[in-house]
This record gives sequence, C-alpha cells and structure tokens, in this order.
Amino acid sequence: MKFREYLKIESAADLSRTEVGRLGTAILFIVAVMIYTGAKFAHVEQSYLLVAAAVIGAYMALNIGANDVANNVGPAVGSFALTLTGAIVIAAIFEAAGAIIAGGDVVSTVKKGIIDPADINDSDTFVWVMMAALLGAAIWLNLATWLGAPVSTTHSIVGGVMGAGIAAAGWNIVNWDSMGKIALSWVVSPVTGGIIAALTLYSLKKLVFFKNEPLQAAQRVVPIMISIMAWAFTTYICLKGIKKLIKIDIFSALFIGMVAAIIVWVIVAPLVRKAVPKLPNNGEGVNKLFTVPLIFAAALLSFAHGANDVANAVGPLAGIVDALTSTDGGAVTKAAIPLWVMGIGALGISVGLALFGPKLIRTVGSEITELDRSRAFCIALAAAITVIIASQLGMPISSTHVALGAVFGVGFLREFIEQRMHTVVEDVLHQHEGDPHFDEVEAVLRDFENAMPEDKAEMLSRIKEMGAESVITKAQRKELRAALNRQLVKRSTLFKIVSAWIITVPVAAFMAALFFFALRGMMLP
Repeated sequence: MKFREYLKIESAADLSRTEVGRLGTAILFIVAVMIYTGAKFAHVEQSYLLVAAAVIGAYMALNIGANDVANNVGPAVGSFALTLTGAIVIAAIFEAAGAIIAGGDVVSTVKKGIIDPADINDSDTFVWVMMAALLGAAIWLNLATWLGAPVSTTHSIVGGVMGAGIAAAGWNIVNWDSMGKIALSWVVSPVTGGIIAALTLYSLKKLVFFKNEPLQAAQRVVPIMISIMAWAFTTYICLKGIKKLIKIDIFSALFIGMVAAIIVWVIVAPLVRKAVPKLPNNGEGVNKLFTVPLIFAAALLSFAHGANDVANAVGPLAGIVDALTSTDGGAVTKAAIPLWVMGIGALGISVGLALFGPKLIRTVGSEITELDRSRAFCIALAAAITVIIASQLGMPISSTHVALGAVFGVGFLREFIEQRMHTVVEDVLHQHEGDPHFDEVEAVLRDFENAMPEDKAEMLSRIKEMGAESVITKAQRKELRAALNRQLVKRSTLFKIVSAWIITVPVAAFMAALFFFALRGMMLP
C-alpha cells in the first residue's frame, strides 16, 4: 500500500472516530437523562411518558445548542476576535447561566399563542401534542444542522406546536393572526438587522476607515461606538435577558443603558488613547480596538439567548411534567419549571454547542461573507438594537434571522462599495492615454484586486499620479472591472439559508403531525 493512500485512510479513520465520539457523548447525555427521570418518577403511573418526554426534551436542547447558539459567537470567531474553543467555552457558560439564573420559574407551553389549549380535551392528548411538537422541531433542527443551515429554533417549535395541534383538534385550533405575524417576521427581522448593520458599518467607514489617519479618527470614534454598544446591550439585557426575574419598562431600561454607556465611555476612552500609539496606522490597527467589545457581546448575547430560548426545549417538557404529575387534568397553558427540567435544558444546550456547534459557527462566521472585527461589531450591535425595537413594537422576531440578516447586510454593503468604485476607476483610466509603461501599473492592479475597499482610494490616487504614462489596455480594464464586480456574499449559502427559513414552520409542523398520529396510535388501546 502506498504511503499517501495510507495517510488518506488514517485521515478518514480519525474523522470517523471523532464523529463517533461526538455521537457517543450525546447518547450518554440522553441516557443519563433517561436514568435520572426514571428513578425520580418511578412512583408515577405513567412514568414511561415522563421518561420519553425528558429524552425528547434533552434531544431538543442538544439541537438548539448545535444550531442556534452559532449566531451569538459566529461573527466573533469569523473575525478572529475569539478562537473556536474560546467561543464555545464562553457561550456554554453564559448560555447555562442565562437559562438557570434568568430562565424564569414559569414558561408558556404553547409558544406565541399559536394554538388554543382549551380545544385540547384531556391531559393525555395534551401530552401527545407536546411530545410530538418537541420531536418534530428537534428532528428538523437536527436536519438543518446537518445541512449547515442556521434556522430559528423558536419558529421550529412554533411549527411543531401548530402541526401537532392541528392533528389533535383540526385547523380551527390555530391562531392564524399570530401565525401571520410570525410569517411577516421572516422578512422584517433579517431586513431590519441588515439595514442597521450596514448603516453602522458605513458610518464607521466614513468616520474612520476612509480617513488619511484612521487611528487618529478611531481614537475619537471608537469609544463612542463602544458606548453605544454598552447602551444597546444593557437595554437589551434589561428588556429580554432578565425579564423573567424582574419587569423593567422601556424608559427605565433606556435610562439604565444610558448610565452604562457613560460609565463605559469614561473607562474606554483613556484605554483607547493608550493603545493607539502601539497599533499600526491602518485598518488592521483599528480592528484590534474592537476585540474586547466583541468578546463581551458574545457573552451577553449568549446569556440573553439562554434566558429566552431554553423555553423552546423545556417549555413543552415542563407542561408534560405538570400534566402527568398533577390531579387537575386537561391542557396546561403555563407550567412551573422544576430545577431538574431547567438543568436538562441548560446542560443540553451547552453539550450540543460543544459537540456539534462548530459547523454552524463556521457557517455564520466565515461562509457567508468575510468578516473582520469592525464588521462583527456592527453585526452584534445591530442584533441588539433590532431586538429592542421589535420588542417595543410587539413584533415576534427571531434572533437567528436578525443576526444572519446583519451578516448579509454587511456583505452586501461591501459589494455596493466596491461596485461604486468601478465608476471612479473608469474616470481615472480614461483620463490617462499615452505611451505604454505597464510595469508599475500592473503592480498597482494586482494589489488593487485583492485590496480592502477602504484601501482602493489610495491605490487609485497612485495611478492618477502617474499622469499620461499610466496606460491601461482593454484587457487590463476588463480585469479591473471583474475585480470590482466580485461577489462578496456567497449566493449559494444565502439561498440555502433563506430556503431553510421558509420551510422551517411547515416542515416542523408536518413532522409533528406525523409523530402525533404515531404516538396516539401507540397509546390508544
């Protein structure tokens, strides 16, 4: 056997062992949940249903960690502000902290009021609906993760509840007004996030990156931008991250955010002034100023996500536990969350992130568009501001759609800036006709093709200074035009993600309906 072929086999075997190890760890977690639940509820008449529900809830939590958490840390990883390992550790800690500290004592078992629980006749039917909803949503999330498509876990469980509810009580059980608002959010969430991120990045470029002395401009602008982020994230945490611990109105949240912003500016401004002399006076030097804010942003987004989205895994599970252990019977609209149920959700999200999250983190961080730290900063800021605006408008939005919309907005802004340069280039080139002197021109062109947009203006001025000697042939002009018109957002990834968003609710609903019929068929005598 040739040595090269042997190495290929070894590489494939290593990959296989890694995948088996991840799968084995996930199975061990689920088995541990099964054993614990079985021992805890051995005295309950239908303990097997509780065990099954806990296993499905654990499976759902694993998939939330694998798919949804990538939106919080992906940009920081893609911009190299955090290593992949560091991002996973930070996200796991803050996701679990958000779930346990601020996840709340009571959750809604029927997300967003999608179905009317009064139309479900008895506790057995309610249990089957919730189990089918969880299972349908979890399997769709698993499939989306395998395909590399970040999707909304909230929309997945909404689709699951809707599909299982229709299977149990017919079409009239669905609150179609709520579904209409959720469908509208498919468009509003990413577009709003994209616009805010693009406007923020464009402002940063105009105020800092396009200046002759970007570091001097950054010394004034960056502390203000970081203070705005402090305001946005403090307000965001007050409204969304700790809403189940304490109710804070919008005006109080904005005031607390303003106080935090002032404090942060007082701390950050002298630190930036001290750091500037040690950095190169270019875009790379400016980007280094955003490293620490991005780490804080990833941690705070993870905390808020854990506090809010853990309910996607444990809400239906808490409802099942309440229905099977209480003597009242009937459907459960709100359910108390036992600590062990919250622990399953928090630990499951962390384990799922550690085992299967890297794939989606890479997708968000590097496979949509190239991110540096200033772009990642704008994405995180846009996500927080969009959620604040939507929460006050009463609009149900997905944090996944907002974050990815911000990534797309940043990428399309980069394309727009580069394409606008095309007109400027043509004007410069048409002004310089004369005898050919290609060596310096070709060198400039090669640099130009791979340059950042903010560096292109300087290179164009170099061509202009060459005067009549800067002759560009038609072939070279065509090459330059192609460099300007290159796509900076990967269209294949864009279409894959948008397609997955569109089908999330119907696919989860269809799967949940099938599982409801299967469960009912197995449980009925």
